[in-house]
Amino acid sequence: MTPTDIPAYMAHVGIAARAAARGMAAAPTAAKNQALRALARRLRAAAEPLALANAQDLDAARAAGLASPLLDRLKLSPAVIHTVAEGCEQLAAMPDPVGEITGVKRQPSGISVGQMRVPLGVFGMIYESRPNVTIEAASLAIKSGNAAILRGGSEALHSNLALWALVQAALVEAGLPADAVQLVQTTDRAAVGQLITMPQYVDVIIPRGGKGLIERVSAEAKVPVIKHLDGNCHVYIDAEVDLVQALAVTDNAKTQKYSPCNAAESLLVHLRQAESFLPRIGAVFAAKGVQMRCDAAALAILTAALPDNAGADLVPATEADWSEEYLAPIISIKLVASLDEAIGHINRYSSHHTDAILTTNHPNAMRFLREVDSASVMVNASTRFADGFEYGLGAEIGISTDKFHARGPVGLEGLTSLKWVVLGQGEVRT
Repeated sequence: MTPTDIPAYMAHVGIAARAAARGMAAAPTAAKNQALRALARRLRAAAEPLALANAQDLDAARAAGLASPLLDRLKLSPAVIHTVAEGCEQLAAMPDPVGEITGVKRQPSGISVGQMRVPLGVFGMIYESRPNVTIEAASLAIKSGNAAILRGGSEALHSNLALWALVQAALVEAGLPADAVQLVQTTDRAAVGQLITMPQYVDVIIPRGGKGLIERVSAEAKVPVIKHLDGNCHVYIDAEVDLVQALAVTDNAKTQKYSPCNAAESLLVHLRQAESFLPRIGAVFAAKGVQMRCDAAALAILTAALPDNAGADLVPATEADWSEEYLAPIISIKLVASLDEAIGHINRYSSHHTDAILTTNHPNAMRFLREVDSASVMVNASTRFADGFEYGLGAEIGISTDKFHARGPVGLEGLTSLKWVVLGQGEVRT
C-alpha cells in the first residue's frame, strides 16, 4: 500500500479515521483542550520550519504562474500563524458541546426524554490554497470530538505537511489518537474521488474552495455534503432609513474586502431614497474604483449625479448580473418600489448566503428577517459579519447554504448532531 495505489491508500486512511473517531468521541474535555493548547504552543515555536516549508510552495507557485490573489492566500505569514494559534487557544477556552443533554421532559409513562449532542464521526475536508485551513479544520475536529481527513490543494502540500506534523504531535502529547487528523499525502486528484465516495468511512464532506470544486464534490459525492456554491449577497436600502448609517454599512459590505463570500454583490434601493442615496454611494464607489452595473432607473440617476470627470464606471446591468458573485470591485444596483419587490428579488436571485436590510422601520425589519430565505439575514449591519468568529463560534469550518443540519457559519455545534436519550426506572410500555 503506497500513495500511488489510491484506492488502497484511501481505504487505509478511512479505516484509521473510523477507529480514531471512536476514541475522539469518548475523549475527555481536558484532553481535547490540552491538545489544542499544545498545538498553539507548537505553532508558535515552529515559525522558522513553517516558513521554509511555505517558501517551497510559494516558489513553486510563482514558477507555475499562480495568480497574485492565490499567492496571497498561500502565504503562511507570522500573522497567519499567530491567528491560527490564537484560534486554538480560544477553542480550548470554549465550552465542550459533546455530551450536553438538553430538553429533558418527563412523560406521562414515567420516562424522561431529551437530546444529547454527539460528534458526527469522520468528516472529510477538501480545500484549496489556504494552509491555515489545515489548522482551523484540525482544531475544530479536536474540540468537537471528530476525526478528520484533510485534503489540501497541491500548491500548499509542503506547508500542509509541516502543519499536520504539529497537529499529530499535539494529539499524541494529549494522549489522543494521532490518526484523529490525517492529511492525504498525495496530490493525485483521484484521491478526492475516493474520499467523497467512502460512506463506510466518512460521514460528511466539507468542500471549501472555488465554485468548480464545490460543484464537482456535490455532483459526485456519495456522502452528505456541507457547502455553499457562491455568495451573491444583497444590501437593501428601505424607504425609511438613516442615510448616514446606510452609506457607511453599504460601503463596508462591498469594499472592506472584495474577495470573501460575504461581501455584498447586489444593492437594492427603494425608489423613495434613490435620489438621496444613490449619488452619495455612487461617489464612494467611484472613488474606490467599483464598477456599478445598474438597471435603467439607477443608471439615469447616477449618470446625472456623477459626470464623467468623477471617474464613475457605470454600466447597464444584464439579467445575468442579478445572480452574479463578482468577488471583485463590481456591484449590481437596482431600484425597487416596495419591500415586497425587494424580498421577491432577493429570494429569486440570491444564493441564500447573507442578505441585509437597512431601515428604521421595525415592522419592515421583522418582515425581512422572516421572509428572506437565506442562511444569514441582517438588519442594519454589514454582510461582512457573516463569519463564525464574528458570530462567537470561535472558528468555522465553512459556511453552509443548505437547509438541513448546519446552516450559515459552521462551528463546533455544526460538527455535531443530536441523538435522543431516554431515562427510565424500569418503565414498560402498556
